[in-house]
Amino acid sequence: MTSLSILDLSPVPSGGTTGDALRNTLDLARRAEEFGYRRYWLAEHHFAPGVAGAAPAVLIALVAAATSTIRVGSGAVQLGHQTALAVVEQFGLIDALYPGRLDLGLGRSGRRGSEFAELAKRPPQPPGPARVVDGLLIPEPFSFAALAASPLLALYGSLLQQPGAESPDFADQVDDILALLAGTYRSAEGVAAHAVPGEGADVELWVLGSSGGQSAQVAGERGLPFAANYHVSPSTVLEAAEAYREAFKPSETLAEPHLIVSADVVVAEDDDTARELASPYGLWVRSIRTGAGAIPFPTPEEAAAHEWSEEDHALVADRVATQFAGSPRTVAERLRVLRDVTGADELLVTTITHDHADRVRSYELLAKEWAGG
Repeated sequence: MTSLSILDLSPVPSGGTTGDALRNTLDLARRAEEFGYRRYWLAEHHFAPGVAGAAPAVLIALVAAATSTIRVGSGAVQLGHQTALAVVEQFGLIDALYPGRLDLGLGRSGRRGSEFAELAKRPPQPPGPARVVDGLLIPEPFSFAALAASPLLALYGSLLQQPGAESPDFADQVDDILALLAGTYRSAEGVAAHAVPGEGADVELWVLGSSGGQSAQVAGERGLPFAANYHVSPSTVLEAAEAYREAFKPSETLAEPHLIVSADVVVAEDDDTARELASPYGLWVRSIRTGAGAIPFPTPEEAAAHEWSEEDHALVADRVATQFAGSPRTVAERLRVLRDVTGADELLVTTITHDHADRVRSYELLAKEWAGG
C-alpha cells in the first residue's frame, strides 16, 4: 500500500505567534506518529511572517526529540544558501542522537541572483492549456517572471548569502554531500576532507524538484529518490516524474526509481466543512506570489472579507484548483488518482488551516480513511 507522509511548513495562524506555530508543529509530529504517517518533513522558508520554518535542521532536531519512530527530514534544504559541508555537519549532528531516522531532502530553491535576473528578462510565454489526465487536473503553467523581477526578492537573496559569494552548481553540491557522507571527498588537488560529525551518518538522501529540469536529472542520474511537487507546481508534475525516470540509473541506494509526490489537502467530516476550512488558502497563496511572503494564515472570515480582482484570481488559480479539500473519502479518491497518474510510490500531504485542532483532525481523518482503503 502506498504510504502517506507529511510536509509541515510550521504555519503561523492569524493572531498567533512563531512560538504558537512551533509548538503546533511538535504536537502535530507526535500525533502524526500515532496516526501512522511514514515521514514528517519540515520546509525551509525565509522572510515569511506566516511561516516559522526558517531553519529546518534546528526544527528537525526538535521534532526528532519529540518523537520516537517516525522518519524526520527536510523538504527541502535550500542548497543555494548553504555549503555542502554545513549541511552534512548539521544532519550528522542530529543523526548522532537519532540514528537511522533522518531524511535529507535537497532542493535548488534559493537560486542565485543571476538565474532570477535571467528569468525576469525572458519574454512572456503563452501558457499551455489546462488539461485533465486520467482524472488529474494539470492546470495552465504559472509564470514566475514577474516574481523574479521583484526588488524585494533580490534583497532577500542577497541577505541569505555572504557578500560576493557564488553558490556552486547544484549537481556539484549533491556530489559533495554524497562524498562527505561516504568519507570519499577529495579536492581537485587530491586532498581528503572528513566531515565530523557527518561522515558515515545514516541519513536517507532525497532530491526535491518542481519540473523536469536539473533536480530531476540529478536525482535520476545518481540513483536517488525524488520528490515532485504537485502542490507547488501542479502544471509540471508529470514532466518532473517523467524526466526523473528517464534519467534514472541504478545505484547502491536504489535499484529502480522511487518517487514521492506532494499534494495540498484539507479533510473534514464532510465536503462543505472542508471547503470552509480551506477557503483562506487562496489569499495565503496570493501573499506568496505577490512577493510579500506568506502572511499568517487567515480565518475563513478574514479571507471572505478580501475583495478579489481578476488579477488576484489569475495569480492563484492553479493552486486553488489543485487543492484537495473534502471529506475523507473525497480526498482519498483524489489522492489515489494523483498516485495512479504520476506513478508515485509514496504521497506527501501538506495541510494548513487556521485552527490547529482542525489541522490535526484533517490528518487523523485522512490516515484512517487511507488505512481502510
